[in-house]
Amino acid sequence: MKSHDLHRRLDALWRMEAPKLLARLARITGNIDTAEELAQDVLVAALERWPREGMPDNPAAWLMTAAKHRGIDHVRQRQLHARKQGEFGIELELHGADMQGDDAQRYADDDIGDDLLRLLFASCHPALPMESRVALTLRMLGGLSTPEIARAFLQQEATVAQRIVRAKRTLAEKRVAFEVPRKSELPKRLDAVLEVLYLVFNEGYAATSGEDWMRPALCEEALRLGRVLAGLLPQEPEAFGLLALMELQASRMPARAQADGTPILLAEQHRARWDRLQIQRGLQALEHARRLGGADGVYALQAELAACHARALRFEDTDWAAIAALYARLMRVAPSPVVELNRAVAVGRAQGAAAALPLVEALAGEAKLRDYAPLPAVRGDLLQQLGRLDEARVEFARAAGLTGNARERDVLLARAAACTAP
Repeated sequence: MKSHDLHRRLDALWRMEAPKLLARLARITGNIDTAEELAQDVLVAALERWPREGMPDNPAAWLMTAAKHRGIDHVRQRQLHARKQGEFGIELELHGADMQGDDAQRYADDDIGDDLLRLLFASCHPALPMESRVALTLRMLGGLSTPEIARAFLQQEATVAQRIVRAKRTLAEKRVAFEVPRKSELPKRLDAVLEVLYLVFNEGYAATSGEDWMRPALCEEALRLGRVLAGLLPQEPEAFGLLALMELQASRMPARAQADGTPILLAEQHRARWDRLQIQRGLQALEHARRLGGADGVYALQAELAACHARALRFEDTDWAAIAALYARLMRVAPSPVVELNRAVAVGRAQGAAAALPLVEALAGEAKLRDYAPLPAVRGDLLQQLGRLDEARVEFARAAGLTGNARERDVLLARAAACTAP
């Protein structure tokens, strides 16, 4: 295999496996900074050895084994510097289940039973403000880059980077133990964990940058963790609301791109390719959230929106008036310019572009939407429907310049090119 091909494959593999390695290393060492350093050592070792020896038959297992050995070596080195042998014995008891080589025992000291999910809860520590918890966890365990997190928060990259640095410093200064909370303490951290899973899924569903329209591995991992979480906390309505949302959104993924990766927009998707079994799972999770009294939860309302699309067998059958009303309810629960923009889209479908354009124009001054590509894209769409093609072309071109995703940029540029006077 050529060196550049191997590096490309390793880069893709690393994006998928790094969070799992960090989760295991943090569990062994009890320290997230140490875990990050050791994970980078594993990556360097792979970059050095694989071009010479070839990629292993099971590269993910190779990375995990190498990470585990480094974690064990690190803790053993701490033994050499410990003042008392008893201190090391305590460390082994707290962090060393993996060192014994008995996987059957590795879940014995907590109620969660999943490496990555347990570390999500551990890193969402109440000592940090909510946004700092989410940013740190997304960076360390969600596999998202700082620019991707900044896009999710609609904030500058420097702001998010500083937030992550401060979060690490706070945990170190307060000597916060990187430990797994007991089940009775999980609800205190649930909001942050749900937000992390939500943002990871969103990044997989519509990648903010790169050459791919979607990153399915991120969606699959968020869904897996969402299912584990719902089973762990069966009385938490928003856990089921988020699960419903992810199941319903993921059901569309087979129809969202052509074989070559070219995006297929919602109006053009072949709905027979939507996963009807997954839609049923999503609707069942949504009904469970309702029964638990969570009908007006942030995630349950978004799942209701996804359900409106899932129930329409054709794009023309979509109940846009109901969708606009749901966005209005969501605005009352979680006001956001992004929600208002989405409501404007639904109003446009229900009442026409002329009714929606003033709603979009009113958002032009929102600081959070200044570099948000969907805003000019929506405005361009409405202007195109109204026959104002020159203005629409400018808006689509502006949106193309704001997106970091190559596939989305191609779609927007094609729409701009189509806005030519007859």
